[in-house]
Amino acid sequence: MENISIDSVGEYANYLLDSILTYLPSIIAALVLLILGLWVIKLIIGRLRKIMEKSEVDRGVRGFALSILGIVLKILLFIVIITKLGVETTSFAAILAAAGLAIGLALQGSLSNFAGGVLIIILKPFRVGDFIEAQDESGSVTEISIFYTFLTTPNNQRIVIPNGQLSNNKVTNYSYEPIRRNVMTVGISYDSDIKKSREVLLNIVNSDERVLKDPAPVVFVGGLGDNSVNLSLRFWANQADYWGLHFDTIEKLKTELEGAGISFPFPQRDVHLYDMSKKSE
Repeated sequence: MENISIDSVGEYANYLLDSILTYLPSIIAALVLLILGLWVIKLIIGRLRKIMEKSEVDRGVRGFALSILGIVLKILLFIVIITKLGVETTSFAAILAAAGLAIGLALQGSLSNFAGGVLIIILKPFRVGDFIEAQDESGSVTEISIFYTFLTTPNNQRIVIPNGQLSNNKVTNYSYEPIRRNVMTVGISYDSDIKKSREVLLNIVNSDERVLKDPAPVVFVGGLGDNSVNLSLRFWANQADYWGLHFDTIEKLKTELEGAGISFPFPQRDVHLYDMSKKSE
């Protein structure tokens, strides 16, 4: 019994060794092919990226197309490798088709995101570099990939939004137009001179070269508050100058209006006191 067991183990070991020696060249060739193939794919993607950059292809289109190309090339490389290992491609294709159907049903959301990415690339509601607001998030678009769009917030946070949500919901693109209007509400006290206040506000914006002359800045009374007369100041600027001009103007409003003797109101409340002792008598 022991001799039979030892003989069986010996035969199995010989069979295993023969199998390793038989398939080892194919395995080594497949590994070499994998490493070489990934290097070639990386080289092709890098070369095409440079060509697209020189051709000034839109960055969103560039990233989306290169992502798809990279996946297709890796799938082709995988098929070549399994063929090298001796796997029949016909049976593998049938298995892959069945698996693809099952995966497709399981990943309907991902397919929706892919379709959304295609719509974004074709319709171009926004591009890489635009500042957008969507899904209660806002930031600059840094990348449009196959399934997701990546934003960077003003606080340098990275936001990832599925393309399906962006293509099916409201998106506000602040960078779409070359110029943007700045609207500010300035409250002055009721005893302040409205005409003088208007002149001060217009002088502030007209003296800044970043403010566009056409459309011209305007100032008007936007409303009468409980404690203030609310002046509405509206002026236009290029997208690149918007925020810097916005914050500089706020500071100038404070200093220039105070320098002109125009006061800012504070919340007021009238309190009436009654002598309850006299009332009881």
